[in-house]
Amino acid sequence: MNSVQLKDLLENLYATYSPKFSSRDPVWNLHRFSDERDIEIAGLITSAYAYGSVDQINNFIDTLLKRIGNKPYEFTINFEKRKDKKFLNGMYYRFNSEGDLINLFDSLSKNLVRHSSLKKLFMSNHEQEHENIVEALTGFTSALSSNTLKNNKYYHYLLPNPANGSTCKRMNLFLRWMVRKDDIDLGIWGEVSTSKLIMPVDTHIGRISKRLKLVKRISIDLKFAIELTDKLKEFDALDPVKYDFSLCHIGIEKKKLVIPG
Repeated sequence: MNSVQLKDLLENLYATYSPKFSSRDPVWNLHRFSDERDIEIAGLITSAYAYGSVDQINNFIDTLLKRIGNKPYEFTINFEKRKDKKFLNGMYYRFNSEGDLINLFDSLSKNLVRHSSLKKLFMSNHEQEHENIVEALTGFTSALSSNTLKNNKYYHYLLPNPANGSTCKRMNLFLRWMVRKDDIDLGIWGEVSTSKLIMPVDTHIGRISKRLKLVKRISIDLKFAIELTDKLKEFDALDPVKYDFSLCHIGIEKKKLVIPG
């Protein structure tokens, strides 16, 4: 497949999945909110727990939002471990315990008090001259993990850090939701350029990227994600991450990828 055919394939996939609510994707959980403060918190928690099947993710997030009265910002900014953890009783997800969720809300609350919003926390680590968002994301996830035990690997799984070489799929997914603006992504962090984003890469995206010969690197790590992003910039230099939703949903919707040529 030549570069023209590949760009056409990616654009067609994007057009196929662009219509609002065209899938069961967890991003639609964010669209129930209009207040940017609610969108940020719902987005961070949804992305943190975006592993496993789509139905499992959506069921967990729906239950959680009901538990906290569908007021994620208000619940978070006022969160007190001693008083509010009762609302999270039994809220475990796969190998992440109820305690992990309590610690996440506690950390989010402390950072909201200090920075007033997740966007301001992120922007405190972001410089326009940075090549991409790696440095800012490193500072962002470090701040949200600073008050937890270093050996609590399951909590840290919720907030992967680029410093560890991880693709940080779920945190890059969160940034995609916050920065990009279309019928899918909410684009409430306009201060960050879409050209700085990095593709959210998991094994599924990694496999498809290799099949489409978008990446030469074998190991699926942060360098792989950056290489893939740089390749996609050849098709859209300002918004390379636009193709994430469609590539991801080839697997979610169980559709076969037909490669021309």
